[in-house]
Amino acid sequence: MRVLIIGGGIGGLTCAIALRGRGFSVELIERDPGWSVYGVGIIQQSNVVRAMAALGVLEDYLGAAFPFDHVDIHGPDGRHLARVPSPKLTADYPANVGIGRPALHDVLGRRARAAGTHIRLGLTARRFEQGASGVLVEFSDGTSGRFDLVVGADGLHSTTRSMIFADAPQPEFTGQGVWRHNFPQPAEVAGLQVYEGAIGTGLVPLSKQVIYMYVVTAEPGNPRYGPAGLAAAMRGKLLGAPPLIAQLSRQIVRDSDVVYRPLESLFLTGDWHQGRIVLLGDAVHASTPHLGQGAGMAIEDSLVLAEELARSASPEQAFSAYRSRRFERCKYIVDRSRAIGDGQLGRIPRIDQAGATKEMFEMVSAPI
Repeated sequence: MRVLIIGGGIGGLTCAIALRGRGFSVELIERDPGWSVYGVGIIQQSNVVRAMAALGVLEDYLGAAFPFDHVDIHGPDGRHLARVPSPKLTADYPANVGIGRPALHDVLGRRARAAGTHIRLGLTARRFEQGASGVLVEFSDGTSGRFDLVVGADGLHSTTRSMIFADAPQPEFTGQGVWRHNFPQPAEVAGLQVYEGAIGTGLVPLSKQVIYMYVVTAEPGNPRYGPAGLAAAMRGKLLGAPPLIAQLSRQIVRDSDVVYRPLESLFLTGDWHQGRIVLLGDAVHASTPHLGQGAGMAIEDSLVLAEELARSASPEQAFSAYRSRRFERCKYIVDRSRAIGDGQLGRIPRIDQAGATKEMFEMVSAPI
């Protein structure tokens, strides 16, 4: 089968690797001609390490990452409250890693190309014309192509989703935003550190030299922050922070080093496909980062979709089986992540972070 993947992010690239591993012919298009990577770093847990092993990219992946096997929970004053051990799902390998988004993008991009994926940049799909045996796709450069299947892996604001489901729900702003910044690694940060309080803060090691800080804040009215003044705005969010966070915050001086985005959530309860076009990752189930599983769910999607396409008698059967296997797991991540945020905003009783982290680890340990 000839497959078109729309979107060159984590979901699109892992889908390309998984499908090429099953013998599919894969073309991938990405709207950004520079193929730039948004963000700073990412936490990936034991289920993602297991998925990377299944994709056959584990060694390259771990070579670009920082391993750790526990999560430390701290109170608003910095006092250590709990250490939550993480289960190992891949023997002789770490339970969790922190990895820079550019480093992850480089690993997946190189492996997708090496596997034989044809990647075209600066291109979008303008129109789909579906028939009994395939999809005719018209591209933004005036060309067209016929494909057996199309995978929409184009993120939270997916144009593929809007093209096939005109009445699909739109991403919903949750009332919070997240700020991120890289720092030289302090010796005491050897794993994920989570700080509870009015704002949710964490420190994530990305390498032996670099960590990143994330800060989740209430953002009533969904304010827009321009590029000028981002550093001062992030420092302002950290007034009264625990000692290590306050110490690091003094290094936040350059606006260009700060990454901010409002937090939005989405889950499609209906079909995840129309005809021979199917959605994957944030295009169908976008979660806030409170559990650190958004990218992990997209990677697992890729493996399950490739497996079902390889063994099913028809695309319809494969897409239905894929949704059935992924629905409850992805819904749990979206709903539970949103609930943690709602607790931080005082909309519902605050959720115990240590308990939520342990519960999540137990859930993602189950086979995909």
